[in-house]
Amino acid sequence: MVTIEKVDTGNKKQVRRFVELPYRIYADCPQWVPPLDVDAYNQLNRKKHPFHEHSEVDFFLAVRDGRDVGRIAAIENKPFNQYHNEKTADFYFFECENDMEAATALFNTVFDWSKARGLDTVIGPKGMGPLDGYGVLVFGQEHRQTMTMLNYNHSYYQSTVEAQGFVKEVDFVSCYLPADKFQIPERVKRITERVMERGHLEIKAFKNKKELVQWADRIGIAYNNAFVHNWEYYPLSQREIDFVVENIMTIADHRLIKIITHDDDVVGFLFAFHDVSAALQRAKGKLFPFGLVDILLEMRRTNTVSVNGLGILPEHQGHGGNALLYYAMGNTLLNFGQFVHVEMTQVAETTEQMRADLKNLNGVEYKNNRVYRKKI
Repeated sequence: MVTIEKVDTGNKKQVRRFVELPYRIYADCPQWVPPLDVDAYNQLNRKKHPFHEHSEVDFFLAVRDGRDVGRIAAIENKPFNQYHNEKTADFYFFECENDMEAATALFNTVFDWSKARGLDTVIGPKGMGPLDGYGVLVFGQEHRQTMTMLNYNHSYYQSTVEAQGFVKEVDFVSCYLPADKFQIPERVKRITERVMERGHLEIKAFKNKKELVQWADRIGIAYNNAFVHNWEYYPLSQREIDFVVENIMTIADHRLIKIITHDDDVVGFLFAFHDVSAALQRAKGKLFPFGLVDILLEMRRTNTVSVNGLGILPEHQGHGGNALLYYAMGNTLLNFGQFVHVEMTQVAETTEQMRADLKNLNGVEYKNNRVYRKKI
């Protein structure tokens, strides 16, 4: 028999059960990459994670005969609903053994939780902010998870979620650029040259990490304003902006962060990161005593870089800014002499310009994360 247990986020034992369940679900899965404990536990910490300051989240465990077999979170993102004039709930952190009864019990709990709050639609997987990956992986399970920027799951998750009555909302596609195609197309070069000649937009090159951090506030403002027309957008609080930027700055190499400036304002950005997923697997969530050192060493060893985060303010779109960013990043990556694979992750199918850009850059689709919707 399956029972559902609501997690008391003040109960350390329950929180630990919730956080550690995926380790058993993916015990024999070489593609799964565990999150760092500090991040996983912070998401359930109502005092530390800024999302809890404005929205509601509850966490649930499915238990069969005294054994945890699944988990899920029910989320009401109040700023999102207010901005879009909707009454949606989100589900996230869904993990489950191949156990339809347990999965159904978890989703029914989310449906009941949502109805009790007057919400009429459930969407997911969709988490607690832009640092959480979107969707169920429906294509590309054979590839290792890209750090923890993308969700990973077993192949049976798709049929399990669809059995609950969910239908597709939007796909987030990831592409890679293999070494033999990693070059800047002539068309992108020509557009970049025209943009530079006009002189309205410029690429800012950072001399060191310290200078990058000095620009953090301006980058945060641009990040919050760049995605206003995107499907997933909602206005971030200042604490959320600071939280996102702090996380980006912690793992950023200043050479792999590109921004476009117009006068002294940041009007566009492109974030790329060393893929340290192999070191994260070895760390098993622990930074100490050796995890942090191994991650730093992996930044020198890895031959893959992940591009995850590109945005241009709406009023500056259509003026060649995308080409400017790609050209600057392309030259930087070639000069590194380290990378043979470039991954472009989590591009929503609704962002037509980005999808066109990926084709122009010879991108090969290799993962698809699907977000679902269900009316309740």
